[in-house]
Amino acid sequence: MKKRIILGVSLVLVVVIALGILSPFLRPEYSGVNYNPADIQNKTDKTIKFNSNGKLKILHITDNHLNLNHNFDPTIWLVERACEKEKPDIVMITGDNVVNCENAEDTKKMINALMNIFDSRNIPVAVTFGNHDSEQGAMTREELMAYYNSFSCSVSVDDGVELSGCGTYNIPVLSSDGEKLKFNLWVFDSGDYDEEGRYSCVKPDQIEWYKQTSEKLKAENDGEIVNSLVFQHIIVGEIYDVLQKSDSWKSYSYKHLYNKEEYYMFDPDRVNYGTIRETPCPGYENYGQFDAMVEKGDVLAMFSGHDHTNAFAVEHEGIDIVNSLSTRYISLFHSTQCGYRVIEVDENDTSTYETRVARIFDIYDFETVKEEKKNGDKATYMMALEFAFKGKFKKFATDVYGEFIESVTGRQVTYPD
Repeated sequence: MKKRIILGVSLVLVVVIALGILSPFLRPEYSGVNYNPADIQNKTDKTIKFNSNGKLKILHITDNHLNLNHNFDPTIWLVERACEKEKPDIVMITGDNVVNCENAEDTKKMINALMNIFDSRNIPVAVTFGNHDSEQGAMTREELMAYYNSFSCSVSVDDGVELSGCGTYNIPVLSSDGEKLKFNLWVFDSGDYDEEGRYSCVKPDQIEWYKQTSEKLKAENDGEIVNSLVFQHIIVGEIYDVLQKSDSWKSYSYKHLYNKEEYYMFDPDRVNYGTIRETPCPGYENYGQFDAMVEKGDVLAMFSGHDHTNAFAVEHEGIDIVNSLSTRYISLFHSTQCGYRVIEVDENDTSTYETRVARIFDIYDFETVKEEKKNGDKATYMMALEFAFKGKFKKFATDVYGEFIESVTGRQVTYPD
């Protein structure tokens, strides 16, 4: 074991040296920023249904934090690659999408680049917002939503003044033949901050809307509940009910966001998937969103972002509480905490689903590097080379460290995705 630890440390040093050898070779400006949604010739079919194979494939991306700086081009490329590789039936984007600039035109440029990816491929996309989307800059949530909806691929809904926030709605999913309601996707605006500057959450009026709409869907489905998934930015407070509490720090344990004397980590007696790398950050208040969904019995899982490096799922009272990685490129030091999530549902059994996480080193291997070199685009080739080279080292070092923690503490810190 000692040799493995030394090897892991050595590899980390090699990565540090490699960071000085390779640096991102970025295009001066991504062409998609000048995209005009009015010019698109293709028109996306906004009817969401199971595909011809009887499957619904969802691509969940979150926390892009797009900014016209070093993270812009690699993040856009990551989303493009995800669409090409996964070929999703719908994309769910759950907040902190772009940096809201003081100049609305700059904000729109980044939205252009993001939405062009889906619009040009006729992939329907549903958007909601996070705590950062409208906390600064020239555009309000309503203005942002109106601009997203100017793209033919958008299936997002501005819920108007009736509900708190902007972007709480549901997306019915029809059978593959288009004849019957088979599934449902809930989208919630979980807000930004409360009056004390703490994280917000889904409000009582949104919860009441959910209850009423759930009953309406049930009535339309001959009295049978319509199974569903939930997508929102901020995770529900019940996450702390399903993690194991400790009164002292342990490796891979994290302080409660609002009670600094409590530490939390995976509970080995529960069904766990994935990894926790930072403190879960729910809203300070809790108005009973999770309890309402337990009561109605139609939600299989709740998917959120917000906590960038967490990629886990834990089951609680029949509902999976799931966090997805940030899709934002930060640096290759964080390559194991950058990626996207795929969710698949089978119309023949909508009572369950399958999900997996794709990290940046899963996507950019050396075969991809060869492909990009043949394509002749130097900028893309250099990005692929950097991602593949450093990502492999980072993954190996992370795996070794995880095994070291388990061997010392006897506690598993990573569960199969």
